[in-house]
Amino acid sequence: MSEQRLKPRLLTRYEEELRPQLLEQFGLKNVMEAPKLEKVVLNMGVGEAVQDSKKIQGAVNDMTVIAGQKPVVTRAKKPIATYKLRDGMAIGCKTTLRSDRMYEFLDRLITIALPRVRDFRGLSDRSFDGNGNFAMGLKEQIVFPEVDYDQVDSIRGLDIVICTTARTDEQAKALLAGFNMPFGN
Repeated sequence: MSEQRLKPRLLTRYEEELRPQLLEQFGLKNVMEAPKLEKVVLNMGVGEAVQDSKKIQGAVNDMTVIAGQKPVVTRAKKPIATYKLRDGMAIGCKTTLRSDRMYEFLDRLITIALPRVRDFRGLSDRSFDGNGNFAMGLKEQIVFPEVDYDQVDSIRGLDIVICTTARTDEQAKALLAGFNMPFGN
């Protein structure tokens, strides 16, 4: 007997409602032409890791809890004397989410984390890169409920890049707006 796998809520919504709507809106003929989510990349820079190498472990722990998978530690490619940075020093962590984990993360981001951001007035629609990808940043990782505030050693920012198969920013914005992404006016 094979176990029935439960689809993420946003994936079901995309397949049933959003994809047909996007095909009609942009006059696309083939189902495969419809813009869809490709991946979500999370990046956390840890500048304090130059002075204290233990700080990187806190960032890795936070990112693991947020993403649901272990991130890769990013290292400096070249030395910069001004920042006391040597070649190969750990300076951050990143992870790429795809398929079910990506949809689950996006669902938590839109419904739980973004409403918890202080003084939130919506996301800027100028954060698209011209090729249908959307980048945003959070000032603090504690907006995610999975992160235990008492376990956090310091508040860090988090960069989120949402990569889509959309050819234009207009298509990408329509896709993300269909997932109820809170764009400002």
